Order: sequence, then C-alpha cells, then structure tokens
Amino acid sequence: MKTISEVMEALKSKGSASTCRIMARHGVTRPMFGVKIGDLKIIAKQIKGDQKLALALFDTGIFDAMYLAGLVASGSEMSKKQLDDWAKTANCESISAYTIPWVTAESPHARELALKWMKAKSPGVASSGWSTYAGIVALTPDVDLNLDEIRKLLAQVVDSIHKAPNKVRYAMNGFVISVGTYVKPLLKEAKAAAKAIGKVEVDMGDTSCKVPLATDCIKKVESMGRVGKKRKTMKC
Repeated sequence: MKTISEVMEALKSKGSASTCRIMARHGVTRPMFGVKIGDLKIIAKQIKGDQKLALALFDTGIFDAMYLAGLVASGSEMSKKQLDDWAKTANCESISAYTIPWVTAESPHARELALKWMKAKSPGVASSGWSTYAGIVALTPDVDLNLDEIRKLLAQVVDSIHKAPNKVRYAMNGFVISVGTYVKPLLKEAKAAAKAIGKVEVDMGDTSCKVPLATDCIKKVESMGRVGKKRKTMKC
C-alpha cells in the first residue's frame, strides 16, 4: 500500500458494524469504518515510515485513519503548527487522549505544547496536554526533566482535578500515575498526590471501563521494582 486511496480501501475492507458500535460506546464521534485496533497495527507495519501518508490519513477525518496516522507518524518530524492543528481538530475523545499525546510526546515541542494545551478551554485539547506531559515523563530520562515544574503540576492536579471537565479529570489522574511510575525522584510526591485526590469520578459512558485508582497503580509498579523504568514509545 503506497497511496491514500489504497490504505482507505484496506481500512474499509476491515471495518465492521459491531466494532463501530463498540467504538461509539467509547466516545468515538468521528465517521468510522469500525476497524479493530489489531488490524490497524498490521496495516501500520506495512506503511511504517511514510510520514506524508500518515499526515494524509489524519486529514481524512475518519477515525480509523486518524488513529492509524498516530501509529505511523513520527512526532519528531512534525512542526509545532502541525501538532497544534492536530490537537485542535481532533474533536474525538480517543484521538485527543491517545493519538495526539503519543505523537506529540516524541516532538522537541512536546513540553511547550503540553503546557499550552493544559490551559485550553476545550476539554479535548486540555486532556491532550495532560496526557502529552504524562508521555514526556514516561519517555524522558529523569535528569532531563524539570522536576520543580512537575511538582507544581502535581499540586495543580490535587487542587483542581475534581473541578475539571470529565475528559480532563481522566487525563490528570493518568498524569499522576505516570509521574509515580516513571519519575523515581518524585515517587514520594506522586504517591502523596494520588492519596490526596483519591477516587476520581469520570463518566465512562456506556462501557465497563473504570478510572484507575492512582494509589493502587503506583503501588503495583513500586512492588514490582519498576519505578523509573522508561518506555521507548507511548504508541500501543
């Protein structure tokens, strides 16, 4: 597959009404074919490295193609404007929470954009901001992180998470878990923040999904002796 039309045909052939219904229950509001994530990953391997094609896929506005674009695109090759445009036009919970942060976390503009997006009025963009910073701490060596800034962000979460919009609450909770999991020097602070915020209520729609309890997530990683073990990529 070398052209956008060939990839779109492949996506269409893999789609199903049942997967569309499942994705709709998980907050997908974009037009979609209903391709399973496993099938998207197979296609991603076939077009890996084709940055131009990845950008074209995102521009289709079709959920499956946009998600695929996030698996294929290299955030390190995208401009600040391109990433900002992706965040602003995502307009879909799954794309905002996963695709945008996955790609942006790879960019040299990640921190700047994350801090900017956190302040956005749009819950989708704001959630992308918190999830992007969660990705930054998961990928970046501790010596290269701004620990004082992260401490302030933890305090901000404690102070405002329960007043934040639905999508943003989930992303903030994820940020605390990410700090406790990947930033060893801030384990104590992350555990304190997790304890302070306690159970976070988020409307997960017509699904069986639950909001992970930050204290339990961090405790589990700590018990395994894996605190501070960085990831190679946020994409999955």
